[in-house]
Order: sequence, then C-alpha cells, then structure tokens
Amino acid sequence: MDCTGSMASYIESAKNNIRAIVEEIVRSEKSDIRLALVEYRDHPPQDTTFVTRVHNFTNSVNEMKSWLDECRAEGGGDAPEAVADALHDVLNLSWRQEATRICILISDAPPHGLDPNGDNFPKGCPAGYDPLRLVRDMAEHRITLYAIGVEPPIVRYRDFFMTIAYITGGQYVPMINAQLLAQVIIGGVREEITLERLMQNAEVDIAREIQRAEEDGVDDRETATRINRYFASRKTRTKQMRNKAGTTSKTAEECYAKCADMSEMASKFETVEVKEEENKEEMNYELDEEDMSFEQAKRIVQKAKGRK
Repeated sequence: MDCTGSMASYIESAKNNIRAIVEEIVRSEKSDIRLALVEYRDHPPQDTTFVTRVHNFTNSVNEMKSWLDECRAEGGGDAPEAVADALHDVLNLSWRQEATRICILISDAPPHGLDPNGDNFPKGCPAGYDPLRLVRDMAEHRITLYAIGVEPPIVRYRDFFMTIAYITGGQYVPMINAQLLAQVIIGGVREEITLERLMQNAEVDIAREIQRAEEDGVDDRETATRINRYFASRKTRTKQMRNKAGTTSKTAEECYAKCADMSEMASKFETVEVKEEENKEEMNYELDEEDMSFEQAKRIVQKAKGRK
C-alpha cells in the first residue's frame, strides 16, 4: 500500500474493513487466510521516513489491524513513488508453498523510471529494482497481482498498472471511491480462489492446450480462445468480479507486456489523458457467477505460461 500523503482515505478504509474482509472470505471460501502488509513511500531525499516497511505474514487479524492502525498517510516528494521496492519486498515474503497467492497493490502514483516529467530518479528505482522483471518473477512464483489504481491521479499511468497486473494473470481495478475497497478485495480474492482451483483441477488439459497452441504458432489471444472453448464445453461456471472498466488495454497487452524491462517500456510509454466522464463513472464490483469469460481465459493463459 502506498502510504504517502494522498492515500489517507484508502488507509482508513482498509483499517475499518479488514476484519469484515477476512471473515467474509473465510465464510464463503472456507479458506485459511494469512495476511501481510508492505507499506511504501519513496527514496530520500524525496522522503526521509522510510522507503518500505514490511510486516510479514500473520494468521492474526488483530495483528494486521494493528499494522494498519500504525499506518500514516505522510510524505512523498516527486510524483513517482517506490513501487518497485514494494514489489521486491512482496516477492520475498514467506509465502506458503501450496497457497493461492494474491498481492493487492493500492497506488495513486507511478514508479520511478517510467515518465521523466517530475521524476527525480528518471533512470528508475535507486535500488536497481525493475518492476517488469519483478512481476515476471512474481508470475513464476504463482503470485497474482491486483493493481488498484486510485483515479483520477493514476489515469495517466493506467496502462503501466494494467501491464504489471496482466503479466501475472491478475487485474487492474480502477477506483474512485475508497469506500469500495473492501468490495474489491473480497471480490478479487474470491475470483482468484475460483480460478486457482479450476487450474489445479485442469492442469494437464490446460498445459496440453497451450502446448498445441505453441506448436500451431498462434498468439496468446487465440490460445485464450481455445482455453475458453475447453471450459465452455464443460459448462464451467466461475465467480467474476464486475470490472469492465479495468479490462486490459490493447496497448498494455500487445506492446508494454512484451517489453523486457522498464527501460524498454519507458522508451515506448505514452501517458493517457483523463476524460471528464471517467471521473464521474459509477463503479460496481459485485461478484457474479457466470460462464467463464474470455478475460478470465486470457488470465489463465498468462498464469500458466508465467509459471513455466
């Protein structure tokens, strides 16, 4: 979680809802949940409090609540923040071997090294961490990223956050109301648990479909079409969080996600201008149960290929 000065309402929402979030997931999915928190701000001299502050996994909701109670929305200097450092710390948490691994990134600012305008570290993270390389490592370690972008501040960099979520098989979730944070976390986690269970049950068949697609020389979209057809033939129903506004853009999927590192992405990156009507859009993140969507099939392909 970004813990700089502009994030107060999101920190407060997490504090107020963490117990209800955990109880709902445990009740509905019969899951044993562990929680961790990585707070991040920025590198000095932009911020002299801390770059990241790591709280490793706990089974205790009370302990997680105490960490959130200690969070303060302070600091931050230039527009970019220590996103890369936070992703590095997430990768190195003590994840359980067989767990469904989900990282929820809440941010209203880009990483260093993406857009030189207003960036005091235009060459990237001072510690040398590369967000694109890190999310590929996360994908390899079965960590799915949900990037919650606080809009409108994040809109200019939306495609970056779409890209890093897409690489892991996760989702970008646009958010304009901090009060909906709990709904997003619950919906996202429940959807991911559903997909992970499906992937475990159909692991051999998914691997076979992907191998055939590679032998046929088709792209990821065609591969996803085949995966979607496979599950449709079995009348597979999945939980799906309503997130149409967060659908991965063509630019993120076909251009930025293919970049080797941040340097290459920065050389191609174009900011997106916010449209007035986007600020006023009413967003709803309710959870539905429907036939597997094409977007979910695309995410399954990314997960499976990233874990090779």
